[in-house]
Amino acid sequence: MFRILQEIVTKFLPLWIICSALLAYHYPEHFLFLKNWTAPSLAFILFNMGLTLSRESLKRVIKHPKNAILGVAGKWTVTLSISILLAYLFFRNQPELMTGTILAGAVPSGTSANLYTFMAGGTLALSIMMSTIDTLVGPILTPLIMKGTVGTVVPVSFLPLFLQMVYVVLLPILAGLLVQWKWESKLGGVKKVIPMLSAAALIIIDFAVVSGAQKMLEDNLSLLPWLFLCVFLQVTIPMVLGYFFGAGFRMPEADRRSVVYEFGICNTALAALLAMEHISPVAAVPAVANMITNTSLGALIAILWEPARTKWLQYRMKSSLNQS
Repeated sequence: MFRILQEIVTKFLPLWIICSALLAYHYPEHFLFLKNWTAPSLAFILFNMGLTLSRESLKRVIKHPKNAILGVAGKWTVTLSISILLAYLFFRNQPELMTGTILAGAVPSGTSANLYTFMAGGTLALSIMMSTIDTLVGPILTPLIMKGTVGTVVPVSFLPLFLQMVYVVLLPILAGLLVQWKWESKLGGVKKVIPMLSAAALIIIDFAVVSGAQKMLEDNLSLLPWLFLCVFLQVTIPMVLGYFFGAGFRMPEADRRSVVYEFGICNTALAALLAMEHISPVAAVPAVANMITNTSLGALIAILWEPARTKWLQYRMKSSLNQS
């Protein structure tokens, strides 16, 4: 029975994300209590990732950071260039939406990229390292990019962004690694439910973000079809190019999958917050639309790639049993 439930939750995750977004849009008052659950839910996802993170993979990425540096460099050029092009193509005469679309592609990668990398059988350690580098350079690059492209100064405070990375990403992953190191032989049952628990946490994030942004989405209802087409391209084109980018640098298949999510999933929750504080509520709408799109597409692609992750987990469990 449990296995059937897990299959339903994980295999149809894109559908649940879209349904949760629709529910949060039409009945926001029922989900507003989740507004402060976003960061804890992300931290919970990353803790789960720490429970399954291969220590050998982590050591390899730290010793050989070339692919991480290439992935981050590619994200800040390829993804950003596509975002700027699409923003001018779709919203040249609507400066607030144009600015918001560029901002959605000019922020560090989103932490859901780590979850989808895990689900897709990618190199989780590489994804985490790219996210860390992203967060370090983001406070410098984001304001410069926004000033250079649209003349809008969007200040990004380094310390709060860095501390957010520490609290939401690094500490939960380290805690997961510590638990794995101490009690790895007892985690077999826990690891089986991690995909379902992480999927549930992602749906909670979806409820929280969409219900909080419902008024902005409703006020711009007539623009949503064009906006979702724009952000669909903003997510999918970098993902496709990310895979070929990795292939061009002869990265292993698992690393290419990590780069796909590095290119395609940005921290749109941060982009929405920055837009609200420094531009306008309308400028935050592209970030919210991007969040709904990238979580749905990210889940769909991860499901298509999931057999590789399943084989990897079976290999890890077999190796652990052999060592014990």
